[in-house]
Amino acid sequence: MNVDDVIAERIAAAKWRAAQKKKRRAELAEARRAGLAARHAQKLRHIAEGAVDNSTLAASSV
Repeated sequence: MNVDDVIAERIAAAKWRAAQKKKRRAELAEARRAGLAARHAQKLRHIAEGAVDNSTLAASSV
């Protein structure tokens, strides 16, 4: 092997590692978005349940 072959292998390995990091970041970002959406949906359900409970209590105290 000559120096050019070694350098080419190192460049290829670095590109592969960069691609793997990019793929991993994309997967984590997607999981983060999905988790965030689930948390928001849960929060809205809790708020809606509280609004129903509050309106029921307000109506019963009148």
